[in-house]
Order: sequence, then C-alpha cells, then structure tokens
Amino acid sequence: MRMTVLASGSKGNSTVISSSRTRILVDAGLSCRELLRRMALVEEDPNTLDAILITHEHIDHVAGLAVLARRLNIPVYFTEPTHRAWVRMLTPRTTMTYAKWLDHVQQEKEARANANAAAQAQAIANISAEAAALSPEQRSDDPNASLELPIDPDADLEAACDSAPIPKEKSDPAHLPVVEYFHAGTNFSIGDLEISPFTIPHDAADPCGFVVQADGIRMALATDLGYMPPNVKAALKRIDLLLLESNHDLEMLRDGPYPWSVKQRVLSRVGHLSNDATADFLQKDYDGSAAYIILGHLSESNNAPELARLAAEQALSAHPTLLGNRILLAEQSTPLTPISI
Repeated sequence: MRMTVLASGSKGNSTVISSSRTRILVDAGLSCRELLRRMALVEEDPNTLDAILITHEHIDHVAGLAVLARRLNIPVYFTEPTHRAWVRMLTPRTTMTYAKWLDHVQQEKEARANANAAAQAQAIANISAEAAALSPEQRSDDPNASLELPIDPDADLEAACDSAPIPKEKSDPAHLPVVEYFHAGTNFSIGDLEISPFTIPHDAADPCGFVVQADGIRMALATDLGYMPPNVKAALKRIDLLLLESNHDLEMLRDGPYPWSVKQRVLSRVGHLSNDATADFLQKDYDGSAAYIILGHLSESNNAPELARLAAEQALSAHPTLLGNRILLAEQSTPLTPISI
C-alpha cells in the first residue's frame, strides 16, 4: 500500500491512498488544477483514481471536489449529512421580501410570454419560407385549397420555446457523476480497499476519520479533531501508517493574530488538536505499531514544524520501544514524498 499526502493544512487537504489494484483520493481541498499539478509532481496518475472519499464539508477539504469528480467521472463517497451540508454550501438559499417575490414572479411571466411570442413568430416565418420554396406543381391557385407542406403533423409551436438544454454541471454546481453514502462505524469497500470510517469531534455536519486496509496493511487518517475521544483511540490501534493532526502550539495560538472567537473555536472540543494534545495521545494511548507517523494539518500562523516534531519525539522518547517510529511532517505548499509499506 502507498500513501501520498498532496497537501495538509488550513488552505487545503488531500491524500492519495492506493493498493496494488485500487486508488482513492481522500478529500479534494485544493483547486482541480492544483490537485492535478501536485499529483503529477509525485507521479500519481489522476486517471487511475477509482473514487473520492470526503471526511467533512469544510472548504479546505472540498474546494476542488465537484470539478475534479466531473473531470475524472468518478464516484464521491460521503455520509449523507455531509453531502447535504456540502450541497447547501454550494447552493445557498436567498431570502426576499413579499413585494420583491411578486415582482420576480411577474418578471418571469413576462419573460415567458415574450419567449412564446418570439417562438411563434419564428415558426410562422419558417412556414412562410417553406411555402415560398414549393415547386409550381405543389402550389394551387385555389385560395381555399390547403397547402400540402412538409411539416410534421405532431409538431407543436410551443416546442420552439424550449432552449437548448443546459449541461447539468452548469446549472447545478453540486452535480457529481455518482454519489455513494457510507455511515460512520460501518465498514465498506472500494475495490480491494476495506474502509472503516469513525466519527471525529469537529464542528461539521458528520465528520469522519478513516482506517484503510488492504493486504494486511492498515493506514489511518485522523485530522480535524477537537480532542481524542475513546472511539478514535480505539480506531488508531494496529496502524502501519498514521496521518495525525498536530495543528497548533498553544502559546503561539493564544498570542497569535486570530480573533478571540476563532481562537476559542480552535481550542474547543470540536476544533483542532494542539501539539500538546497529540503528544499526550502518543505518550499514553498510542500502541507504537506504525512504521511512520505523519503530523498533519499544521497551522501556518500558530505552529512551527520544529515545535510539532519536538513535541511528538519527546512523547515517544518516554517509551524506548517506540523510538523506531519515524516522524514526518506534511506540508501545505508541497506534496510529501509517497510512502509505501
């Protein structure tokens, strides 16, 4: 199996996970163009992707989703609440006063009437042109004779009012080739990849992390967590490669540029894991099974890579048997070198 982190951070998240037969993209938080560019950099062929899997609907996880899925014509897997939240985000409802609504209805009626009149006029003009084009044998001097014109007897003048159909993706920004639903806590498969979604504490509709398994190898993604609840700790057992959040340094966040309301959100139980919280998990609950631990979703404003690495290494140093774990840092601006196990 192989994991390639294309991007990780508040500006966009996306990871390719593949077995020998199946390849999926977890989240599409960059533009379609940028995702394709980064895949090319690490020699991941986008045309071999079998599906896109979404953790939650925040923009840094879905920014390029619709365009990429339509371009590659591949299914997208959501939980149903996440899909609904994503659709609402792309098609926001507008409100208006009753007077404006009446005016809007009247304008629509007038537009339809004008379209009908123009279509009928065009249809009559077409009939006149066809009559003028008849041969002398087809014409009659009898003013009461009926014209035998090559007109479809079932034709309806109103049919001319129908404009060319608008492609679905143009009229509906949330259009996807195929949508598949899964439920947190219930395993499902894509090709030979067995996927175990687990609920994570975050301020989204129905956020999930994933354990992806094939050929006896288990890889996990656990970012965007406000804290480490028991179900997440249990899900991260016997993992061979772990992408784990280490979002912020507490002092940098408190002294940083964010408004206090944003700081409260990040620090809350539905926010993001600090370096200290990640280190606490690694010291007390981590079983040491992973060959690699990738620290991800590092804040560019409220963290420093060396601080995240130091906190994790110190946590592992308390258990000499865990020192074989290799700590890597996922970046926002460049993809991580693919890791194969």
